[in-house]
Amino acid sequence: MNDIVSNINLSQEIPTAEELVRRANAMIPMLRAQADATERARCVPKETIQAFREAGFFKILQPKRWGGWEMGPLVFWQVLMELGRGCGSAAWNMMILGVHQWEVALFDPKVGDDVWGENNEILISSSYAPFGTATKVDGGYVINGKWGTSSGCDHAQWAFVSTYVFNEEQQPTDRLVFLLPRSEYELLDDWHVFGLAGTGSKSLLVKDVFVPDYRVHSTVDAHYMERPLPFRVPFPFAFYSSVPAVLIGFAQGAIDVYVEQMKVRTNINGVAQAAMSPYVKDRLGNAVSKVRSCRMRLAAIAEEVIGYVSRGEPIPVDKRVHYTVDTARIGRECEEAVLLLYKATSARGIFMGNPMQRILRDTLVGANHITQNADDNAGVLGGYLLGQADALPPFMYGYPGQV
Repeated sequence: MNDIVSNINLSQEIPTAEELVRRANAMIPMLRAQADATERARCVPKETIQAFREAGFFKILQPKRWGGWEMGPLVFWQVLMELGRGCGSAAWNMMILGVHQWEVALFDPKVGDDVWGENNEILISSSYAPFGTATKVDGGYVINGKWGTSSGCDHAQWAFVSTYVFNEEQQPTDRLVFLLPRSEYELLDDWHVFGLAGTGSKSLLVKDVFVPDYRVHSTVDAHYMERPLPFRVPFPFAFYSSVPAVLIGFAQGAIDVYVEQMKVRTNINGVAQAAMSPYVKDRLGNAVSKVRSCRMRLAAIAEEVIGYVSRGEPIPVDKRVHYTVDTARIGRECEEAVLLLYKATSARGIFMGNPMQRILRDTLVGANHITQNADDNAGVLGGYLLGQADALPPFMYGYPGQV
């Protein structure tokens, strides 16, 4: 067994949520120790991905048909929150590569057989930004284009890419997702960034690749209510809420580092501990409150969503519009929490050897993810409340016929 997880008691039975969170928490020291090297390498070590495999994290959302555990998204988010405390890039890779196990359930079962028929530990990366083109042909689509920021692509053997479907007025009416094997796309090493550098989020180049119909799914007409309970939650919700879960982990990691440093730091005049400063204490208390609020908000949303799908009820559009803003604001509030703490580190915080500056950079980049666009999503909510429901994009806010 990998040395990284040698202290974790693994069994063949499905573990409890508490056990999975404990396994993630046990990895924090290792992840913190390797975080700087991961950033310099611009790629998460393959040993870390293997440690996540051995801990069972990739099975959390994987369908049982292919050896997974079919757990709910809240368990996955709780694991991400712990891993994010250790290394932002490693946790981000776990988030992206792990949530795709969920998406496979939205396809024809032949897709799962293609991916996991011989090895159910195969991983899938993605790039959902609709930059490419898809041309309908007999039996499938021919796709072309360059899709950016495919996190964890070095560890994946397949990839999802996405395009919009437009109506005659050139308004998007659907979003299609295509699954391609590694042999049908090229990795472009263009990931040179100031935060989350270790995610290795390179671009995918696709040239005239045929994708059969069964390896294509709609994010609108996905027939969620016909699926087993864990997969009735719409994939956009599962994905859009996984990003803030990781960011909560980043912010909690900043709290951890802040407490460690301030407990032993003295003021510049050397006569008192920094921890005695009311400003040091005030910043910590407010940062903790922000992070706890984000954590509880995500848990409350999950409880409501699971309640709807457990009863076989689609999630109302009214709720989905609110949920999108609620989760998008988590990125901003985690960003605010980390900035509160970082400003109190003064000159110490600017040195590359201080993990606080890396956590800040990772948080700023993560909070720039499209799922964390609090401004535009707040505008969508405002428009909806003002009677502009017709403007809601169906690939985000509705089951067929709801909008």
